[in-house]
Amino acid sequence: MTDCIFYGGKGGVGKTTCAAATGLSLAAAERETLVVSTDPAHSLADSLEAEIGPEPTELEGALEAVDGADSDPAGGLWAVEVDPETQRERYEKLARTLAADLRSAGISLSDAEVERLFATGAPAGSDEIAALDLLVEYVDAGEWDTVVFDTAPTGHTLRLFEMPEVMGLALETAHSLRGQAKRIGNAARTAVLGPMSMMTGTSDDEEESLAAFRDRLERARDLLVDPERTEFRVVLVPESMAIAETERLVERLRETGVPVERLVVNRVLKDPHDGCPRCRSRRDRHEERLAEIRTAFPDLVVATLPALEGEVQGRESLAAIARRLPD
Repeated sequence: MTDCIFYGGKGGVGKTTCAAATGLSLAAAERETLVVSTDPAHSLADSLEAEIGPEPTELEGALEAVDGADSDPAGGLWAVEVDPETQRERYEKLARTLAADLRSAGISLSDAEVERLFATGAPAGSDEIAALDLLVEYVDAGEWDTVVFDTAPTGHTLRLFEMPEVMGLALETAHSLRGQAKRIGNAARTAVLGPMSMMTGTSDDEEESLAAFRDRLERARDLLVDPERTEFRVVLVPESMAIAETERLVERLRETGVPVERLVVNRVLKDPHDGCPRCRSRRDRHEERLAEIRTAFPDLVVATLPALEGEVQGRESLAAIARRLPD
């Protein structure tokens, strides 16, 4: 059975570093692990110093930098960067094809209207739908013991976890309209379902197609709220604005039933340089913020990562971070 760990938080706090380090740690503990980046601004490949594409890729020699890792470990590390451009192209091609079919059925949707749909990229929610689809796909594949998700910044992450409920409502609407679309044919039926078409399959039987989507959506929802299989870890830095955003994120996640158990406070200054008053002041400020965090989240495990000089990049740096992260 595949478990899932999600890392989330505002942009630039170190989510990718935590996800990559966790992947290394799990693989070193003999668990087949896949690290998935759903953030359009991918940096996972840079962190792991590897060529990573839109399909899961096994990283050879990834565990050599991890202390105590077996020279021939049973677990392996895989990584993938979800490609938003591919999803946009799929939606645009689909919309143009369906617009032509709709016009032939007497429903007006001009080329200009289709252009406007994609004027600013893929339709709203398409990235989140793709991420849900991939979540189920990776879990159902049975190839990995754990899938670690490096999510997009807070707003996108919330849409991801709220999407099952939103899509459930959209599905009810699509079902009520289904009868009106029968005469149009398969392509127009897909248009009525809109973004959900990605997940309904190509069955000629409409009921079977809708049932398959409902099942897939329900499995995604069940997985997201299952505390035995899923954990969401929020990454933040010791700053007031980050703490406030984390409070909102944790509240919203709990409202949707997503298990949140740990916080990772990154870039905490602990050992200031001698003779540096500004450094000591920064350390004191960080200690105050850590106290605020523990007071605000008394029921969560709080892990801290030190402020490091330079970027955390490469497997040796990630291995050092991994040793400080919770299991």
